[in-house]
Parts: sequence; structure tokens; C-alpha cells
Amino acid sequence: MSIYLKLAIVHLNGKVTRKEEGTTKMKNFLFIAFLFLAAAVLRSTHGIDQSPKGVEKWFMELPHEKVKLTKLHFYFHDTVTAKNPSAIQIAQANITFQSPTLFGLLRMMDNPMTIKPDPNSKIIGRAQGIYGSASFEDLGLLMTLNLVFTKGKYNGSTLSILGHNQIFHEYREMPIIGGSGVFRLAQGIATAKTYWADNATQNAIVEYHVVVLHY
Repeated sequence: MSIYLKLAIVHLNGKVTRKEEGTTKMKNFLFIAFLFLAAAVLRSTHGIDQSPKGVEKWFMELPHEKVKLTKLHFYFHDTVTAKNPSAIQIAQANITFQSPTLFGLLRMMDNPMTIKPDPNSKIIGRAQGIYGSASFEDLGLLMTLNLVFTKGKYNGSTLSILGHNQIFHEYREMPIIGGSGVFRLAQGIATAKTYWADNATQNAIVEYHVVVLHY
């Protein structure tokens, strides 16, 4: 008897029908298929296999790959004082508020990255990490963060920054030390420039230009 005929047969005693049983089996099948599909999507970023075997294969093929150059431009919104801040103080030294540079002050951030200075413009990702005052002499920040892209052709990829940010300089150059997804083995430079800042609230909008080499 075919599955289609089985689905149409109904018990007369009012218990579970074969039609219902078949429907349940179909739902289970579709659910399992969805899980397999979701797993495949999660391990892949724009066609890049991120499984251990996929990464190993990628490295084996690396000698045949050409270096790519990518330029990025966005605005980074660091909001310290607000109803919903994006940067929160997590530590301080016992001398922090006696220091003219706030030495030892440490913040964790999850700052939105937008295509325009307007905070309501399109968000392309989040700048997630830690920054802290690391100088007694001037206001220089140690920046340790990931640029996590959540939209567009770089969705699911990241770039990692580890650098020194002298926030009162017009331009601050920080190295890109790595990346993932589309930006595997990334090396480059992130240049920051303050677009707007409020000393009272310590909120700021920072313009970023990124130039990166990757495979």
C-alpha cells in the first residue's frame, strides 16, 4: 500500500487516525530536515566551510589563493551615559579618579557600527570588546575588540583589533591582527577619527576607515 493511501485510511473507533499518524511523521521529517539545514548554514559563512575539516582544506588550498584588499568605512557609537548604554565600566584602580588620565578605568563595549553618523542609520555590525586607560601621561586607550559584521556580504565574519588609541589625536592608527570568515588571516590598519564627542556624558561617535589584506 502506498504512503498516500495509508494517509487516507481512518480508524472507525475514534482513536488516532493513520492520516494523523502520517501527518506527525511528515512533521518530524520536516523538523529533522530543518535541523540539518540549520547546521549547514551555521557552519558556513557565505560558502566558507567553518568545520575543522573545512578549515584544514582551506589551508591546504591557500598557496593557490590570491591576497585580497578590502576597504571598509563605518561609524562606531560609544554610548556611556544613556538609558541603554553600549559601553559599561567593569573595573577601576584605586587611583583612577585621582589620575588626570583616569588610569586603570576599564570598560566593556558592544557598540553598534553604522554606515552613517546618524545612530538610526543602517547597522552593519557590532564592535565588541574592552578598552581601558593605559597611560599615566596622556589619555591613551588600550583597545582590544572584534568588529563583528552582521549584515551584507561580510555577515558572520569578524576582524580583530589590538592597539593604542590616543583619543585626542585627530587620526589614530591601530593594527588589524586577524579575522574570521571572509577575513581569514587578515592583516591591516584601522584608522579612527572622532566625529563627535560630549565630555560631560563621555559619549562619542567615531569614524573608522579600515584597509585590510586577507585571503
